[in-house]
Amino acid sequence: MNIDQNTKATFYQYRLLKKALFPKPLIVSLLVLPLICLIAEIISLGPFSILTFIVAAPIALWIQFVICRSVIIIVSHSYRPKWHFSWRMPWFGYIPVQYISYSTYKKAHLHYIWIGFALIAVLSPWSPTSLIVSLFFWHLWLLFPRLYSFIVLFGQRKDGMLKLTDQELSYYIQ
Repeated sequence: MNIDQNTKATFYQYRLLKKALFPKPLIVSLLVLPLICLIAEIISLGPFSILTFIVAAPIALWIQFVICRSVIIIVSHSYRPKWHFSWRMPWFGYIPVQYISYSTYKKAHLHYIWIGFALIAVLSPWSPTSLIVSLFFWHLWLLFPRLYSFIVLFGQRKDGMLKLTDQELSYYIQ
């Protein structure tokens, strides 16, 4: 390697402050929870709730995508492809790919929490009850791993960086 290239390289040194693993029973319960909710909806609201339960899942994902992406663009003043859709548990949905600042992650998901609930509330007068219940469920289901990460990182410094992998959450500081 050329000496000139070494002098121009940027090296980041992060120190791990907290690492949280998602226990297998938690992931299994997250996978079983939609089935339990669907059965409860069928019993209480009728067989039409099967269709609304299936339709509500992509709507909740789309709401999460739009809100999180909009907040990221507003906060960072640009959109670089640091986020993608994850189809693996527990991070199902729109998540960061690389290291992301904890403040950006927190802003994006806190906005998703309250704007998502507000959109569901706005839709409630004109939508069937089964759709509103399903949207509410999927919204909370997508939020659960993010809320778990907020609980795990409660009391940590706010200027750190997050790294999300398949089964864990790592919190670093520079």
